[in-house]
Amino acid sequence: MPTPKFKPGQSGNPAGRPKDKTPATLLRKAIADDMPDVVRKLVELAKGGDVQAAKVLLDRICPPLRPQALPVTIETGATLPETGGNVVTATLNGSIAPDIGSMLIRALAEQGKLIELQEMADRLQRLEKLLEARP
Repeated sequence: MPTPKFKPGQSGNPAGRPKDKTPATLLRKAIADDMPDVVRKLVELAKGGDVQAAKVLLDRICPPLRPQALPVTIETGATLPETGGNVVTATLNGSIAPDIGSMLIRALAEQGKLIELQEMADRLQRLEKLLEARP
């Protein structure tokens, strides 16, 4: 059996990976060095009517707007399934967006699980008390 080159726990490269020598690091450094000139040129092109240059600048300065959900009014039912039915109806008739309806249905399902867990815990507690009371 051949003897291993290195002892267990001993690194084959004690100096570690060379710092700042990876291709990505070298590329970032080269870009960073020329960045003021690149930005200046982009601004010049954008001012000259280059729509792509303007888009690059605007995309960096002003990130895209994210959609914001508007308040939703849905009639709550006496039970979770009834409320869920109201959500489905509101989604189908266009009162609320499908993605909002989907989120509301998921929220109702999670609420149902929480209620079910609480009911099971209460039932278990009652059964434990009955068993303790037995002679």
